[in-house]
Formats: sequence, structure tokens, C-alpha cells
Amino acid sequence: MLEIIYQDEYLVAIHKPAGLLVHRSMLDRHETRFAVQLLRDQLGRRVYPAHRLDKGTSGLLLFGLTPEIGRALSMSFEAQLVDKRYHAIVRGWPDEQGTIDHALARQLDESEITKGAPQGPIQPAITRFKRLAATEQPWSVDRYPQTRYALMELEPVTGRRHQLRRHMKHISHPIIGDATYGKGQHNRKFAEELGVNRLFLACSAMCLPHPVSREVLDLRCALAEEFARVIQALGWEVPA
Repeated sequence: MLEIIYQDEYLVAIHKPAGLLVHRSMLDRHETRFAVQLLRDQLGRRVYPAHRLDKGTSGLLLFGLTPEIGRALSMSFEAQLVDKRYHAIVRGWPDEQGTIDHALARQLDESEITKGAPQGPIQPAITRFKRLAATEQPWSVDRYPQTRYALMELEPVTGRRHQLRRHMKHISHPIIGDATYGKGQHNRKFAEELGVNRLFLACSAMCLPHPVSREVLDLRCALAEEFARVIQALGWEVPA
């Protein structure tokens, strides 16, 4: 069963595990399990996803319990009324804190890809980051005898697709486990040494106006067990 973080008569927030698609995708035709389907069966009613989380990303995922609430939540995301906090493990040692202001081309959705549409327009994209911890491990990768890693808190100000993954690659500190924007050698070595093979990115907090009462919803989600275990194995404290 999916872990429910918050639920009322209008919406529900779950902890989506890594590796679970939000909904059916033609790009992952072999997959048979989806968060929408699992939550619908668990609650015994239809649910309406308000935003996206990549398949490999774990953490908070919101659904409306009616089409109208689903749309209202989606509009809050589009209007940048939702403050989101993510945690990630990245390669290297980024600055202790900073802002990435780097425009990104809009990535096409499935229907646009199927129709062979041209690449989307360039859109402003901003991410704030803070380095929480760092380590150097005696693991030889490529030409380097040791490897450096950092635990990061990431705050996407804008909401572009794959924004955090693309921004961390842009500053040369890709997220560990990212098969698209990272480096295979590093991902494989990390998984080999620590026994966990996943994208180390999780949505751990959201703050947004309730779509009906307009009161502030402050949602928190603990990191997945395997994510927390790796953090501890690297000698770091698991973020609260």
C-alpha cells in the first residue's frame, strides 16, 4: 500500500516510492503499476494528479479527489504558489549555498514526441541550493583515486521538467543515480559500494495554499528507508 502523508475530503498526499510512474506512459510500455491506479484502488475512488514526479524520484505527490480540485492544485503549481524542498546526493562538492539561474528548453510531453514536434521554447529556470554535508570516499572511478559526494537541499523556484537534474548537471554536480544527466561509471560504482541503485532525489516538503480553505498546508515526508540508509552509511545525519 502507498503511504498516505495527508488526506482530507478534497485532496490526498502520498509518499511515492522511487521507480513508480505517476500514470501510464507510452514511453514505459512494459510498466504495469502506476501511482494513480494504486491510489485509486487503495481509496476506492478516482484521483487526479496535481503535478509530476519523475519515475526515479521519491517523495511527496499530491492528488485532488475531484477533477476541480486536481485542476486547482495544478494551477497553484503553475502559478509558483507551491514552495518545494528536495534532498539529493550529488557528485563532487558544490558551493555551500547558491542560486542556479539557467534557462532550459521546454521538454516535450508524450503526445508532442509522438507527433515529432520540434524542441520547445527556452524558459527561465531558477533553483536555490544548500550543501548540508560532504564526504570523500576511497573509491577509484575513471582517472580519480577518490570520489567526492555531497548531500544537498534543493529548492526549485520554477517548475521545469527535470529542472533539478538538469541544473545539477549544468553546474557539474549531477545527482547520483541519474542515468540521463549523470555519468554511468559513477552511478555504477556508488551502487556497487553502497548496495542501493536508484536516483538519489526526493521531494521531502511542500508548502501551499489549500485549494478550498486557502489555509497554508505544510506537508513533510521522511526520506525513503534506502535513501536514509545510504546517508547514514556515508557518515551523515538524515535530514529531519
